[in-house]
Amino acid sequence: MKSNITIEKLINWEHWPSYMFYIPNIPFAFYHAIKARSLVFYTAANPGIENSGIGTESKYKTLQLFPEKHLPKTVLHKANSTIEITLLNIEKKGISYPLIVKPDIGFRGLLVKKIENKNDLINYLNKYPIDIIIQEFLTEKNECGIFYHRLPNEKKGSITSITLKEFLHVIGDGKSTLEQLITNDKRVKIYLNLIKKDTNIDLQKIIKKGDKFKLSEIGNHSKGTRFINGNHLISKELENALDNLNNQVKDWYYGRLDIKYNSFNDIIKGNFKILELNGILAEPTHIYDAKSINYFTALKEIRRHWKLLNKIARFNHEQNQVPYRTTIGLLKDVNNLRNYTKHISKLTKG
Repeated sequence: MKSNITIEKLINWEHWPSYMFYIPNIPFAFYHAIKARSLVFYTAANPGIENSGIGTESKYKTLQLFPEKHLPKTVLHKANSTIEITLLNIEKKGISYPLIVKPDIGFRGLLVKKIENKNDLINYLNKYPIDIIIQEFLTEKNECGIFYHRLPNEKKGSITSITLKEFLHVIGDGKSTLEQLITNDKRVKIYLNLIKKDTNIDLQKIIKKGDKFKLSEIGNHSKGTRFINGNHLISKELENALDNLNNQVKDWYYGRLDIKYNSFNDIIKGNFKILELNGILAEPTHIYDAKSINYFTALKEIRRHWKLLNKIARFNHEQNQVPYRTTIGLLKDVNNLRNYTKHISKLTKG
């Protein structure tokens, strides 16, 4: 089966490694760096976020930029905190089980997990002695990513990407076990080992015919979530709602919001919760819908967003005197992030 999975990943480019989307665009990035006379000009795009959101920033601190009404109940467990104090803070915040945990610094679903009870949480915090975000498990039915940008001198911004998220699942036939349903699905079987490792799902369970069984509730592509192109949902009303939100956040001009909601009309009305803000490292993730977009269009979309990033960063630098980060300083931060990621990877294997 392993060879079949490998072939499936090769055929479907949504599973290709990230460098396949960035190496072809390197000449485009250097072109803009030369025009800006800085290799790290993009660090001026979001002055309100550390390094404008290149992945080295605290997710918890970034979330605090937003109005409380749009945030899930959250507790930050610091690496040097005692677990007892964190448990008390969880109780004070009114966060119940199940809940969601994830590293305060991390990306692509690294160590994001649904925790069912206190013992599992204690084990998780003991295993990963790093800064951890603990959030309530939101009950909104849907999740999406909305990519928004605004030039600092303009009052109105634009939405350039909407990604609808379909969580990993199978449909029961009334006779096959979950494991059989998974292995018979070309896409889902790719994630079988991950399901065995990250969940306590009984794979011998038989699902009723026609019933949908969700295998993951984490909206990351690495966890098997299917990204669906939702750009047809871009509207003036939705952009007005994002403008209203953006006007309440200091110095954020470019990035993707990961949002939980019940209906798109709720988002327009301002009824939604923000899971994360991804800054300049954010992707217009609708490009991973291989059914509606081809690989070369995906590369073009990345360049289009980098062009917008360049315009915003250079305006902030030239008109608002926002300094670029020094190249050496940023390289040190990125190297620290790389070492941190390696450290976490070792912990996962321990």
